[in-house]
Amino acid sequence: MEHSPQRLEDGPIRTTLVAFGLAVFGIAATQVTTYPVLVLEPALADAPAETPIATRTVFFVLNFLGFVLAGAVYLRWTDRGWSFVDLRWPTRRDWRYVVGGILASILFYVVASVLIQALGLPAAESQVVDFVGDDQTMILVMIAIVFFFNAPAEEFLFRNVIQKRLYAAFSRLQAVFAASAIFAAVHLPVYVIYAESGLATAVSLSVVFGGSVVFGYLYARTDNLVVPTVAHAAFNAVQFGLLYLALEYDLEEVETPSMLLEGLAVLAVAF
Repeated sequence: MEHSPQRLEDGPIRTTLVAFGLAVFGIAATQVTTYPVLVLEPALADAPAETPIATRTVFFVLNFLGFVLAGAVYLRWTDRGWSFVDLRWPTRRDWRYVVGGILASILFYVVASVLIQALGLPAAESQVVDFVGDDQTMILVMIAIVFFFNAPAEEFLFRNVIQKRLYAAFSRLQAVFAASAIFAAVHLPVYVIYAESGLATAVSLSVVFGGSVVFGYLYARTDNLVVPTVAHAAFNAVQFGLLYLALEYDLEEVETPSMLLEGLAVLAVAF
């Protein structure tokens, strides 16, 4: 892959620290944006599935808007402006990457699921499952959320801002892996709380890292934020769709592995 013309502007250590700082800033921003709804509905902290769908919806929307806010502040602070955002209608080549990305992410999920089950590996529970519960209506709402808020917000911050910032000191491929490692790292606090063991945390973080590599690669190859965003949203929609069908038809012995919803952003809530 080609190197960015900004490659020599920064050293790798400073660039990595800035990128990681941006991720932490994004998580902190979600704490701020979701604070009002947590104050108004304290039950979100310990029994989110029992709260009204409207409340949970507002919580998720504000959570993902926190990522957008963090990215916007960074672009303003560094005078990069919105011209830094690689947003355009996909070309025919871009759409091929979208389709390929969806298939690759689904394949990765299937392979990871089979390996985890075959090896009997533990995995951390997903916080999102607590919010969805067995509410089919909420699952449908989540499908809309991933298309309009989750995928756009995550891809904007972690791909167009963080990964692109890493181009200043790394090759495209190196930046993909570095951004994915950062994305996995910010999940660590949640999995430390939810996982029953260190191995479960490691397994879940590996799944998060692998999925992030797929979407990061799409962005690196196309320089178009729409490509990983659409692929990411479609992948999560498929996951939620499968969960909806499992509940709709009351499939017996259906388990919801923790990685089912790993593609969603960290819920930055101090539970």
